[in-house]
Amino acid sequence: MTSFSGLSNKLTGLTRRSLIAAAVGFAALPSMSLAQEVTLRLHQFLPAQSVVPAQILDVWADTVEAASGGRIEIERYPSMQLGGTPPELIDQLRDGVADIVWTVVGYTPGRFPTTEVFELPFMVEDAAAASYAYWTMFERHMAQGEFADYHVLGTWVHGPGVFHANAPISVPSDLEGMKIRGGSRLVNQLLEQLGAEPVGMPAPAVPEALSRGVIDGATFPWEVTSSVRVAELISYHTEFEGPAVYNLTFVMAMNKDVYAGLPDDLKAVIDANSGLEFSVFAGRTQQAADAPARDIAVDLGNEIITIPEADAAQWRDLAAPVYEAWVADMAAQGRDGAALIDEARALMAEYEAANP
Repeated sequence: MTSFSGLSNKLTGLTRRSLIAAAVGFAALPSMSLAQEVTLRLHQFLPAQSVVPAQILDVWADTVEAASGGRIEIERYPSMQLGGTPPELIDQLRDGVADIVWTVVGYTPGRFPTTEVFELPFMVEDAAAASYAYWTMFERHMAQGEFADYHVLGTWVHGPGVFHANAPISVPSDLEGMKIRGGSRLVNQLLEQLGAEPVGMPAPAVPEALSRGVIDGATFPWEVTSSVRVAELISYHTEFEGPAVYNLTFVMAMNKDVYAGLPDDLKAVIDANSGLEFSVFAGRTQQAADAPARDIAVDLGNEIITIPEADAAQWRDLAAPVYEAWVADMAAQGRDGAALIDEARALMAEYEAANP
């Protein structure tokens, strides 16, 4: 059975064409029924040409279509074309507006609290390692808990978060009084600890907010900046060596009843292209797209400030209350936040040791 499974160390170099060609072998298996054909609607908030739709979601959808022998068709709806707003995606999935969604978990604060362990400041350095740990912990702690109403296909994080602003940010005090877009509850808490005024908004709203002066800057990984024109709208970027100042978590999921209604052979196609290896592929792909987007800012003559890991200590000290508050929040829900932090770190180290 050809799928993302077992390809985690090879996926980076595969083109979409080679992935699809590899999947065609699955379509020829004699156990594949010629009955029922299925159309699935995939809904998400970014333009179709953005990194995640073009390099992850389309690759996944094309592979599933080919592996099903054409019996599964996946209609792709970028930029919220089925209506609603990005924070509504997860409920659209539950309510049957869409059959599959990809979304930022933090767009629905408090709904999926365990995922936030990977959004803690200076927690993640490598997106592939964190995505490996995220899926492993999803299976252990979340699948039958906060995600019980969904059939989850993949869980991953983006590459290192970066500050993008209309003024240079070299030390934490530079953020004081600045209105900065944050992408999740914990990112907003971090911004508050650093003296900024957090402004919550989905990624597609950022270009207009920057143009109108509603915000002074935004938090994004580099790869997102090309699709929302950040480097064209501001001139300063601050990145960190070592662990990232922040990361966001994503989930790609399918309506549970729609999945349950598939014949077993088509469930097998979905299953073979979901899970740990797909999650690692997605995280690695997003982080790999950081460099080309960063080059755009360089070519525009923007100033990129890089904080050495040794100099990040004062930032980490200011971020410490975010950890304390999160552990306390988790304790109030009957969860051991400190143990989850230790587990996430151990799993990321395990991946890095196996993939030097």
